Amino acid sequence: MARVRPRLALLGSAVALTAVQLAGAQPASAADYQWVALGDSYTAGVIRAAGDTFEVPRDGCERTDRSYPQVIDRDLGSLFDLTNVSCGAATIEDVTDSAQEPIGRHLPPLSEDPDYPFPAVPPQSAAVGPATDVITVGVGGNTLGFADILTKCQQLGGESGDQGTPCKDALGSGIQTRLDKVGKEYDRMLAVLHERALKARILTVGYPTIVPEDATKCGYGDLTKFGTITRGDLVWLRTDVLEPLNKAIETSAGTQESAGFVDLYPSSRHHSVCDAANWVEGLVTLPDQLSFVHPNALGHRNAANHVEEALLNAVG
Repeated sequence: MARVRPRLALLGSAVALTAVQLAGAQPASAADYQWVALGDSYTAGVIRAAGDTFEVPRDGCERTDRSYPQVIDRDLGSLFDLTNVSCGAATIEDVTDSAQEPIGRHLPPLSEDPDYPFPAVPPQSAAVGPATDVITVGVGGNTLGFADILTKCQQLGGESGDQGTPCKDALGSGIQTRLDKVGKEYDRMLAVLHERALKARILTVGYPTIVPEDATKCGYGDLTKFGTITRGDLVWLRTDVLEPLNKAIETSAGTQESAGFVDLYPSSRHHSVCDAANWVEGLVTLPDQLSFVHPNALGHRNAANHVEEALLNAVG
C-alpha cells in the first residue's frame, strides 16, 4: 500500500475547529473520531527530554506530555478522542496479546526507580474495539532487540578501540532472522487489530533517522552520542539494522488493505543523534539524564506533524 500522504487543507480545518472554542461557550461535543495510540518508547516518550510523565499514579509505561500522541491530542483534541496505551519497552507481542510488566526508569545499576516493580498492564490491543476509527502503532525495535544490540556494540567497540566492525562480526549473521521475526509478528499484530476494529484505519509509524550517513560525526567515546560503538559498526547499524527494520514495517503494512505507513525517516535525515540539531538523544543527555537513544521533544514534534497529517487523511 502507498505511504500515507498529507492532507494539509484538513489540518487547517482541524486547527480552525480548535480555535473557535471560546471561553464561556457551550461545552464541546464529543470528538468525531476515536483514536487509539499503541507502541513502544518511541511513541510513549519515556525520557525526560521528551517531557514529564503525567500518569497518576504511575503505571511504569512512562508516557510523557511531549510525546507525539500527547502533542497531537493538544492540536486536534476537538476532532480525535485519544486513548494512549503506548508503553516503554513494549514488544510487538505486548501490543498484540501479552500482558507487559513495565520497567519505568528502573535500569540497575544505571538507575533505580523508587516505584518499581509495577503491576502488569493489559495487552495494548485490548484498548481497540468496534468503535475505534483509527489506530496508530509504532513498535518493532524491542522485538528486534535493538537495545541489546546497542549494548553489545558498545562493549565490543570499547574492546576494539574504534577499530573495525566487531559488532557486525559478532551479530551480523543473525540480523535477518531477527528481521524475519519482526515481519511475522507485525503481520499477525495487524491482523488482530483489524479483527478487533473492522472499520478502523491502521497507521504504522516507522522509526526516525538515528545514525547519520556520515558516521564520522559521532565522536568515539562520547556518551551524548553512541559511546564506544565503532564508526564502522554505526554504518552497519544504519544500513543493515535500522533501515531494514523500517522496511520490514512498511512491507507488513502493505499486506493489509486497512493499513498505511507513516515514514519519519526522510524528514529526520539531518537530525540524527550525531547532528548538531538532533531530534534523537544519545546514550545520555547532559548533565545527567539517561536517554539511551530516544527521540526528544523536537523529534516527537516532527513525528506529530506527520502522524497528524496521516490521521486527517485517514478520516477525510
